[in-house]
Amino acid sequence: MKAVTWQGHRKVAVEHVPVAAVAQRSAAFLPDMVAQKVIDTAGIDRLAALHSAIDIVRRGGTISLAGVYGGMVDPIPMRVLFDKQIQLRMGQANVKRWVGDLLPLLGDDDPLGVESFATHHLPLDSAPDAYRMFQHKSDGAVKIVLDPTA
Repeated sequence: MKAVTWQGHRKVAVEHVPVAAVAQRSAAFLPDMVAQKVIDTAGIDRLAALHSAIDIVRRGGTISLAGVYGGMVDPIPMRVLFDKQIQLRMGQANVKRWVGDLLPLLGDDDPLGVESFATHHLPLDSAPDAYRMFQHKSDGAVKIVLDPTA
């Protein structure tokens, strides 16, 4: 799952990909030759979403990773990261600490008003104008939802 968003005046690629923990741990107990075949075939340790984020983030941009990357099969393209001056920000989400506090806030009664937080709902083909509108905060833009089916 990935998205491109604006943070202040910076374009940021955001990605979240949880690890298939059971498959990852299983491959660790296999002989190296077998484990490599399993990893190549099953795609246990693929960083496709991260590589996509590296490709789409602008020069000097930031990629934020939330979750767990468990393996070390696919190398990260360090040359590209340095060349594009990309910042990596990462960490595990402390789910157990916050889930009890946050879950009641997402109930049907919508105490935070998240259902009505979006100020604009636009078709996907309006994305360039929507990004400009959001960047300049014109027309009261706070959150814009792009709908590919509209």
